[in-house]
Amino acid sequence: MIFEADLKTAQRELADFLTAADRAVAFTGAGLSTECGIPDFRSPGGLWSRNKPIAFGDFRAHPAARNEAWRRKFVMDASFAGAQPGRGHRALASLLAQGRLSGIITQNIDGLHQASGVPDMDLVELHGNGTYAACLDCGQRYELGWVKTRFEAAGGIAPDCEACGGPIKSATISFGQAMPEREMARAAALTDTCDLFIVLGSSLVVYPAAGFPLMARRNGARLVIVNRQPTDFDEMADLVVRDDIGDVLEPFL
Repeated sequence: MIFEADLKTAQRELADFLTAADRAVAFTGAGLSTECGIPDFRSPGGLWSRNKPIAFGDFRAHPAARNEAWRRKFVMDASFAGAQPGRGHRALASLLAQGRLSGIITQNIDGLHQASGVPDMDLVELHGNGTYAACLDCGQRYELGWVKTRFEAAGGIAPDCEACGGPIKSATISFGQAMPEREMARAAALTDTCDLFIVLGSSLVVYPAAGFPLMARRNGARLVIVNRQPTDFDEMADLVVRDDIGDVLEPFL
């Protein structure tokens, strides 16, 4: 394991790892998007320190919980409406376009990977996507503008699905909600065959998503962790970098 205080050395080590890899995979968390003005969830001042998350069961069972969830959603979206992909997003998109990455697994829901040019076929969104909504019963997709118009017109009452009357929810995974089977399978397939697994901006405490770096390491892949704070996986990593993600990935833009 190498703990790097020197940014240039860390960049060189990462470049060497990428050159040697045949199937490199990036795994991204909230720390990738903080450069874009989107705060993470767990740090002091993060989103969850201000509002306790609404559990999936409560959302499903109680109209008041759905109304509050959508109220928070629209307030949050207004705060981050101008967010654009940062250097980290753009560097990963560039590496993917060059064939130096096999894919990207993300815990993020902000859509910034797609905005940076990453095709959906190369992106696995483990926790869903907050840029649209869907009916929990029939799966009908709804755009956020449609939901917002009806929410405001009804005085803060969340609309139901026009097709089946079911509850409409942001297309993200909430506490207590089952992980998406297709995306979990795609992530497992990428992880199982990779020879380099690069963690960027994840605290690696949310399971089952946090199990993928462990799977990669146990399969013999090199493990790189770029994160401001220590993680439980640092001791098994080949390279641990504490610098800003955008700075670390700057040479790969």
